[in-house]
Amino acid sequence: MFERFTKDARAVVLGAVDHAERLHAETVEEQHVLLALLDREASRGSFALMSLGLADRKESVEQALAEARRRGGLSRADADALSGLGIDVSEIVSRVEEAHGEGALRSGRTGAGRGRGWWSGLVGGHRPFAQGAKDLLTESLRMALAQRDRYIGDEHLLLALTARPGVPAEVLADHGVTYASLRRVLYGEGEAKAG
Repeated sequence: MFERFTKDARAVVLGAVDHAERLHAETVEEQHVLLALLDREASRGSFALMSLGLADRKESVEQALAEARRRGGLSRADADALSGLGIDVSEIVSRVEEAHGEGALRSGRTGAGRGRGWWSGLVGGHRPFAQGAKDLLTESLRMALAQRDRYIGDEHLLLALTARPGVPAEVLADHGVTYASLRRVLYGEGEAKAG
């Protein structure tokens, strides 16, 4: 599948590995793909993010992702659902960090998802891809096929992030980037089209 990736999409995958390494994560997660997408310039995905006003809000996205990592990877919606059951995630995080240090619940450090497959050959076997990141890459292929594209571009990775539930989609939506808004920017419907 990696042979179908454009130069920009390959750069995003490699950038995701770099972000995982910088954050000392044991696996490459979907959030690392989002961070790598935010690093891109002069690509269809970066044009779409710029058109939707996210280019100037990268720091805010990074902070939101860091907060989710601090919660052990729980989305805000997950934390709200637990709150409805009387479980205060913020209080739990505070107590765990008091006892074990800041970032003790950070996700991506457990070693889960160490399976092998085509994705491990993408980057020379540096960091393995977590199941969510593997599924994201597969979903990006589905996005490309739905558009009848013969390639997988960074725009397909971005669309896949917004189409899947989880922290990256939640953070993007909080910043005004949804699947519907991306489709409008990328594929028209009377507005500027990424090209």
